[in-house]
Amino acid sequence: MAKRSAPEVNAGSMADIAFLLLIFFLVTTTIEKDKGILRSLPPIEPPDEENVVIKQKNLFVVLLNRNDQLLVEDELMQLKDLRKATIEFLDNGGDVDGEGNPCDYCQGKRDPSSSDHPDKAIISLQHDRETTYGKYIEVQNELVAAYNFLRNREAKRLYGSSYPEVDDVYFAMLAEKEKNQFKRDEQLEERIAKIKTMYPMKLSEAEPK
Repeated sequence: MAKRSAPEVNAGSMADIAFLLLIFFLVTTTIEKDKGILRSLPPIEPPDEENVVIKQKNLFVVLLNRNDQLLVEDELMQLKDLRKATIEFLDNGGDVDGEGNPCDYCQGKRDPSSSDHPDKAIISLQHDRETTYGKYIEVQNELVAAYNFLRNREAKRLYGSSYPEVDDVYFAMLAEKEKNQFKRDEQLEERIAKIKTMYPMKLSEAEPK
């Protein structure tokens, strides 16, 4: 008795099916974007011919050692107190002797041993190579929050709106501007630039030890 041959499967359309499945997954799959810390690198500026002399009182040194201990101006400090100490340093406005431009909007104690002006105040953040990443980010957040607090205060005083809200509106307008739906708001840009000029973020991150 002759054996029956097994029927062959028609695979002629398999390539078409695979191509359609590939298109389906490409269209329906959502690609997640990486999230990180929003930081803007300082612009590249040509080196000055003269060395800039920074007064010690205009330098706020923040150290984070390998044991995640916070040392501010060579003194141990709790993380919860860092923001307040940073605000007092930035907002001191201690230039009362007439040598520079006095800060007429600062509300600090005008301590002659602290910073002269927000434009001269520099925060130096340095950490150890064995510092945990989480603690380093927490310290960074507190320092940035101090700047945001002062900018927010001045934005409310001058324009009646908080600085983060103004900033969010600005970046939203930039996104919409790419779609050619809104025109450039020069007044809003000037306000944001003025607030940033009043309290420029001068946060220096030194090389880890």
